[in-house]
Amino acid sequence: MELRQGLARVMPGLAQLLGYRRSWLRPDLLAGVTVAAYLVPQCMAYAEVAGLAPVAGLWAILPPLLLYAVLGSSPQLSVGPESTTAVMTAAAIGPMVAGDPVAYAGFCSLLALLVGLVCCVGAWARLGFLADLLSKPILVGYLGGVALIMISGQLGRISGVTLNADALPGRLVELFGRLGEIHGPTLLLALGVLLFLLLVQRRFPRAPAPLLAVLLAMAVVAVGHLDQRGVAVIGAIPAGLPRPTLPPWVSPDQLRYLLTASVGIALVGYSDNVLTARAFSARGGYRIDANQELLALGTLNLGNGLMQGFPVSSSGSRTAIGDSLGSRSQLFSLVAMAVVLAVLLWLRPVLALFPTAALGAIVIYAALRLIDIPEFLRLQRFRPSEFRLALITLVGVLLTDLLIGVGLAVGLSVIDLFARLVRPHDAVMGIVPRLAGLHDVRDWEGARTIPGLVLFRFDAPLCFANAEHFRQRVLETVASEPQPVAWFVLNAEAIVEIDITAADVLEELHRELSARGITFGLVRVKQDLYAQLERAGLVEQIGARMFFPTLPTAIAAFQGRATPVKGP
Repeated sequence: MELRQGLARVMPGLAQLLGYRRSWLRPDLLAGVTVAAYLVPQCMAYAEVAGLAPVAGLWAILPPLLLYAVLGSSPQLSVGPESTTAVMTAAAIGPMVAGDPVAYAGFCSLLALLVGLVCCVGAWARLGFLADLLSKPILVGYLGGVALIMISGQLGRISGVTLNADALPGRLVELFGRLGEIHGPTLLLALGVLLFLLLVQRRFPRAPAPLLAVLLAMAVVAVGHLDQRGVAVIGAIPAGLPRPTLPPWVSPDQLRYLLTASVGIALVGYSDNVLTARAFSARGGYRIDANQELLALGTLNLGNGLMQGFPVSSSGSRTAIGDSLGSRSQLFSLVAMAVVLAVLLWLRPVLALFPTAALGAIVIYAALRLIDIPEFLRLQRFRPSEFRLALITLVGVLLTDLLIGVGLAVGLSVIDLFARLVRPHDAVMGIVPRLAGLHDVRDWEGARTIPGLVLFRFDAPLCFANAEHFRQRVLETVASEPQPVAWFVLNAEAIVEIDITAADVLEELHRELSARGITFGLVRVKQDLYAQLERAGLVEQIGARMFFPTLPTAIAAFQGRATPVKGP
């Protein structure tokens, strides 16, 4: 048991595979084969985006699929080449190498190694906690934005029109301006595949709809000779396997340049990786380890750097396709890897007749499943500010190509959190008839305070950001009491620690209340907080006898029925 738990901490993917359930086999096999049918042409295209030969995309999928299956904490995430890191790779390497494909490939491998090192250093520094800033509204908005980007990216494929625009609005405007160029057979085939997928999903939700669509589309092209009527197909797939290579030597200036680029790619790749993993974990009811994801991303990029690959991250579209088929473990990635190997070695002619329009329809089908309208409505009902945050994330992702939109949403989320910290809830506690305990007098009709005693609860940590607000609220509360206040007792159950600013405010507040003849005390003070107050000299000023372990002992001391309990 201890060995299994230790393995789960270091290699969570392998630990899950060792505890594999037989009921997972069918959906994992179907998901693996279908994802492989999608990733083969997709990864070849991403290699071209990165400025490499198409076969490099297939090489770059092999190490990630294997390594993530062992190290990854998500049972559903599909890793490998994706568009954003491919574009950033081309932007980084293009200015350095011109007209030399061998040198270009070597620099791409070196960049992958540097991205891997940056991620591994981040994992060692435990920077995965930054993913905790990604709240549920951000995840919902992110998935919706990614889904719309996925759909917009397939408009050219399903229409047969080569679109030059990059963003969704530009693609729609360009497509509407070129309606006369739409290729009828291509559009009909794509719509037929999409309709088939939606109908099968509705009537037979457990059927492998995308895999059936792949087989059906290839059969239609073969029988109708649609490839001879202008319907684009994948065509010939190059053969060969990668060989381990060492990266090229570079000058110090080149190394600094590549290292700077690798930090940017690592940030983008990790943001995409952890956002996608967390979004699907929220849908699937399991947890991921953000720091383990950072380590896994670093390791698979190191593997790619040594196997003639280029920087990679995760794929939302492939993850969505696997999810649509019920993938349950990373066995689906190993199945996909086996299919890619088989394609590289023996099965290249099988996918030659697969139409790219059908590929676009499958992506659109997977994207539609990511737009969670009921969750948007739930956010609106729960708190409009969280609904707005989800919409801002969605729009930001659409308009800024993922990263800036996510950064904007994270910033707004932090501001929203900080606002709640600066102006937290507080309560004057009193007695409610026929109800045990002490409660917020504002919450209950007929509640009353104990005459002469104010029991004040501050529902947040006390720090520089809210210390002055705390002082003002205390003075306002004392002033609003209908009877003269003799004792003011702070309920510190929500205050874990204080900083020096808060300590100074507490000291000033003690002096102000003392000048008015009001005795200051604290109740439910934790040991760590008591030690900080002691170091600040506040225990000596207030007096240890005015620290109480419970509310009843504080009330009893006020009423003179017991000797005040000394502090910890």
